[in-house]
Amino acid sequence: MNVDDCKRAAAHLAASFVKPGMVVGLGTGSTAAFMIERLGERVVKEGLNIQAIPTSEESTRLARAAGIPITTFADHSTVDITIDGADEVERGTLHLIKGLGAALLREKIVAQASRRFVVIVDVTKPVDQLGQRVPVPVEVVPFGYEATAARLEAMGAEIIRPRRLLAGELLTTDNGNRILDCAFGPISDVKALAARLDGTVGVVEHGLFPNMATDVLVATEREVEQWTP
Repeated sequence: MNVDDCKRAAAHLAASFVKPGMVVGLGTGSTAAFMIERLGERVVKEGLNIQAIPTSEESTRLARAAGIPITTFADHSTVDITIDGADEVERGTLHLIKGLGAALLREKIVAQASRRFVVIVDVTKPVDQLGQRVPVPVEVVPFGYEATAARLEAMGAEIIRPRRLLAGELLTTDNGNRILDCAFGPISDVKALAARLDGTVGVVEHGLFPNMATDVLVATEREVEQWTP
């Protein structure tokens, strides 16, 4: 299987965990898109009765196109299951880095409100320590983001760039904020770094998701493995 086939296999298995009557958190990104597509097939063809809370405007668009009913936290304060991708998964702990799709704030809100948080990845995403391959996305308020960047650099971050669109302009998240991609190198204490980022003025949210995944589905060329912490 190629990478897309692996993503699709994990996404379809995760979609099978969704039962009638559930409120489902819909992740953002290429792997989550396969899951949304599959859930839409179950809704339309099987009559699966669910409601969904998407984690981005893009996932909302995909869900509506697939025929999945949308709801909000105003009507449901708890989510039964959220299914989302990740940019890195730490073996053993299942700590995550998320946010290369710029939806990390809404993704974390939905994940924390969920009884079960299922993460779907291909075999390239597991690592021994977070930060080995990808930076930590940090969402910051636009006002004074240069000063916030300086504070992050003082914490040891190499700020690769403020995230930009292909046309060159600064990316604005669905929440009206900026993204700073911060390379810390391999992270020895994920919880401690997460706490320091949480306490940094100007930081809205960051892409470290420690102790949040209840299941990780890893699609290899041969099978989909199910990991638990």
